[in-house]
Amino acid sequence: MIDAVPFFFALGAVASLVKSGLRLPAAVFETLSIYLLLAIGLKGGVEIARSESATLWVDALLAIGLGAVIPLLVFPLFRLRFSRPDAASLSAHYGSVSIVTFAVGAAVLAGRGIEVEGHLALLAALMEAPALIVATLIARCGVKSADGSSTASALVHEVFANKSVVLLGGGILIGWVAGPQGLEPLSPLFVDLFKGALCLFLLEMGLIAADRLPDLKKAGLFLVGCALALPPVLAVLGWGVAQVMGLGVGGTVLMMTLASSASYIAAPTAMRIAVPEANPALGVAAALAVTFPFNLLAGIPLYLWWAQTMAGA
Repeated sequence: MIDAVPFFFALGAVASLVKSGLRLPAAVFETLSIYLLLAIGLKGGVEIARSESATLWVDALLAIGLGAVIPLLVFPLFRLRFSRPDAASLSAHYGSVSIVTFAVGAAVLAGRGIEVEGHLALLAALMEAPALIVATLIARCGVKSADGSSTASALVHEVFANKSVVLLGGGILIGWVAGPQGLEPLSPLFVDLFKGALCLFLLEMGLIAADRLPDLKKAGLFLVGCALALPPVLAVLGWGVAQVMGLGVGGTVLMMTLASSASYIAAPTAMRIAVPEANPALGVAAALAVTFPFNLLAGIPLYLWWAQTMAGA
């Protein structure tokens, strides 16, 4: 079965490249992003309320550790070509996660009837911040700053109080407290309409990604190669963590998706505050114009094939 969701991203990219003038109103795009984050959080919270897993918090610590380790692994690669601030910023983008990529992976699995452990949404929320903190420490290692305290305070606020963390974390908490019965009246809005809203969001993301292609061209082939090679490599790392967690096929695919994804919302904002000397175009262009479409069109099907193959081995 071919899932239609990723093709909306491709449609947006083509529309931008042919200069069609297509663009969702800014207010509609903002509303869709809020809706998707809340819907993901609510679903995860409900599944956590249903879950009787005794390893929930062990899995949470493993996810946090994975988010912290990835920037340490990819920083030396980016340092081969870029300055320390730019390499640290890029490592933050690839260590943090893309909630939209996670949402697409979840939608693909749901369309195929593959069950997923409910606490994966919680793990996704927990994996956003560690990489941003580690990357900031890498960038600031050996660098003295006169206003370091104020910068650190702003970074902490930006990492833990940014829109995606508040909405996703708040949705998880509401779903957890309300439980399945409490959220049942909201399911027509947050469950039935989710996939359609995701398609509209991806249409706009395709437009934005195509707009970033000039920045990518300036960055050079090295960054493009990294943005293509890192997702499958990091996905294998995510697969290994999923095996330690004891996740099923669905949970394994989403853990691989999280590990392989790159942040283009939280990371650019946090790095603008923490590492202002870094070039913001590098991370956004690589994450949004290369890694994001790669995961949508090729990565998620590849991770699903790998998880099913290894599960049957």
